[in-house]
Order: sequence, then C-alpha cells, then structure tokens
Amino acid sequence: MAFKKVSKLEEAALWDYALRVLGRRAHSAGEIQQKLMQRAAAATDVPVIMAKLKEYGFADDQKFSEIFSSSRLINEGFGKLRVMRDLQTKHISRKVAEAAIEKTFAGTTEEQLIDQFLARKYRSRNLYEFLQEDKNLNSAYRKLRLGGFSSSASLSALKKHSKRSVDFEEPAEEDA
Repeated sequence: MAFKKVSKLEEAALWDYALRVLGRRAHSAGEIQQKLMQRAAAATDVPVIMAKLKEYGFADDQKFSEIFSSSRLINEGFGKLRVMRDLQTKHISRKVAEAAIEKTFAGTTEEQLIDQFLARKYRSRNLYEFLQEDKNLNSAYRKLRLGGFSSSASLSALKKHSKRSVDFEEPAEEDA
C-alpha cells in the first residue's frame, strides 16, 4: 500500500486546514496543535494559527472538555474514570478535565450510572441468572471497569444482582 505524501502548508493554507479539521468534529487545542505541526511548512506558523483559533474561541479546552464529558455521560453512560482517561488522551490538562467532569457529573451518583450501564448492556438478559456463571460475572466486572467505574462501586452493584455475594472481595482501590 502506497502512502500519499502530505504536502506542507504555508500560514494561510494552514489556517484553512485548521478550519476544515474543526469543521469535521471538535478537537482539543492539543489535538489541533499536533495536526498543525504535522502539516506546517514552518513550525513558527503554528503558534500564530493557535493564537488566532483561541482568539475566535475555536480552541477552548474548557468548553471542549465540558461538551465531551457531557456527551460521554449522556450517550455512552461512562463513569468519571473513563471520561478522565479519554480527555487525557486528547491532550487536556488534568485540572481542566477534573473541573469539567465534576461539573458534568454533579447531579449523578456512581450507583445510578452503574445500574443504567448494566441495564443497557444486558437488556436482553435476566441479569440475576446471567451473573450466576463465573465467566459472565467476570465479564460484567471488566465491562464496568472499562466503563470508568470504581472497583468498589462495581463490586457493590454486582453483589446486588448476584446471589453469590459471599464470593466477592473488596480489592484495594487502584483508581486515581
């Protein structure tokens, strides 16, 4: 497979490229900067374009984080830990991400989110019967952890839906 050679762009074309990229979907300032660095003919053009994008409000990490967090909560039902991890992969600072997550998750509890998550993931099954098998119980736990829920809250929810609650042990929290 032959790769297409990416042409380097001057400042005016780089500005147009930045607008096209942002027109497709929202990006964090770090993602935009990374894309611009790959396409810029001169690295000195990138800070100029970034300043212009910030001036017009197109590269606002706070706004991006709040919208992204809200989307992940409403559309996917993910927990705080997953949203934090996703924001960090998008080059959002921890402080900005934490503020956005706290604002987004203010009216919810982790237990409510877990119940909604389990109901959505296992809607076609009787959860109580399904979780009697070890492999299904382990799978549900992994899904909850990947969904961004803490170990203790995940185990508590699974205890609620399984008669085998004596088999569960509370692990030390490894979440940060």
